[in-house]
Amino acid sequence: MTETVITRFAPSPTGFLHIGGARTALFNWLFAKAHGGKMLLRIEDTDRARSSDAAIEAILDGLGWLELDWDGEPVYQYARADRHREVADQLLAEGNAYRCYASPEELQAMRKKARAEGGPPGYDGTWRDKDPALAPAGIAPAIRFKAPRGGETIIEDEVQGRVTFANKDLDDFVLLRSDGSPTYMLSVVVDDHDMGITHVVRGDDHLTNAARQKQLFRALGWDTPSYAHVPLIHGPDGKKLSKRHGALGVEAYREMGYLPVALRNYLVRLGWSHGDAEVISTEEMIDWFNLEAIGRSAARFDLTKLESLNGHYLRTLPDAEIVSHLKALLPYLSNADDILAHIGNDGWAKLERAMPGLKERAKTLVDLLEGAEYLFVERPLTPDEKATKLLGGGGRETLAALLPDLVSVEPWSASGLEACVRSFADRTGRKLGKVAQPLRAAMTGRSTSPGIFDVLEVLGREEALGRIADQTGRPENA
Repeated sequence: MTETVITRFAPSPTGFLHIGGARTALFNWLFAKAHGGKMLLRIEDTDRARSSDAAIEAILDGLGWLELDWDGEPVYQYARADRHREVADQLLAEGNAYRCYASPEELQAMRKKARAEGGPPGYDGTWRDKDPALAPAGIAPAIRFKAPRGGETIIEDEVQGRVTFANKDLDDFVLLRSDGSPTYMLSVVVDDHDMGITHVVRGDDHLTNAARQKQLFRALGWDTPSYAHVPLIHGPDGKKLSKRHGALGVEAYREMGYLPVALRNYLVRLGWSHGDAEVISTEEMIDWFNLEAIGRSAARFDLTKLESLNGHYLRTLPDAEIVSHLKALLPYLSNADDILAHIGNDGWAKLERAMPGLKERAKTLVDLLEGAEYLFVERPLTPDEKATKLLGGGGRETLAALLPDLVSVEPWSASGLEACVRSFADRTGRKLGKVAQPLRAAMTGRSTSPGIFDVLEVLGREEALGRIADQTGRPENA
């Protein structure tokens, strides 16, 4: 019988879902989907001082926005502390753990001595084989794992290959602190076993942890999951990813107007590839994804490439779907109330009609909203500096002369308006740009916009003629 693949995404709720965590979630999700398995979600909230409900909500919200669904209910690690302590007691009873009474000062002295001698700064095993009768009175002990001293621990990693650790370099790590609280190392192993995790896909900063965890799995007589440690993400300069590179929470990318499908596509290409494919649908990701194609070198985050990919998706998505994304984005924008006030009740339909022209120039949803401002601005428009120059130098006179021709256009369509303007330009000996540019300035208050004939059609006859009248001082029906 073929084993059911079960992965897990296990974030610590000490902050928002950052871009590296989102990629880890995506890789786990894709691997599970590719094998007809499950991805479980575990909130590793054992650090009570740093964990917060707000961070948990942000993680769940971020995963939901990225459309990375998990199977079953989230598992909260802190709620399983009794189970973790039970396993620590089992290890004690079987002789695979021991009580350690070393004080913080003694531990610090051990680390200092180890560094001076050029060794790893770990625990030296002082209480490993001591007679428990020598325990100091009134001191609550920590519980340490009795790790193997000789030989090697080998991780057959599905990304990194075979990685060998000398056991002498891996100390007797703490299972339970002196206050009885379980450590990360114990909790992760117990939870991975109890949740039936078959594959652990995570950042390569956990590679040393994998060796310690494998030792613990063996001591407990449990099967060790397969490990796949993915290189971390770096900035374009090759240095560790930081906020200046774009190491922001997923919610920041939503607020900047990126589409979840574009961010998924971009993240999957950070360290994984399928030939030369750049634009990859979610269905293709699931069909193609495998751990063997993950590279061993750090991926480089490039915001420019993300923008380009997002622009591609904006140009290819149906207009109505883009409007739905805009509506979903509004609650996360600081100026949402102002935008809604301008759009009004019937503005969404107008925005959808304008979408073909708007999305050709935009890279993000925020770009789309900014580009659509001309649709909802109240008359009279106040042109910006460049638009004012276009209206000067004869621009207003050109519009005044054009106005009677536009009044007669029937029906009011982009093609009919273009024919009218071209005919006017030919008849009056003007270049098309000398007519179209002041017309654009009058319609939008800017020097750039979607195609001017599309702009005229979407604005409608009454609004467009009114805007020309505002700039020329001529009546709309001239």
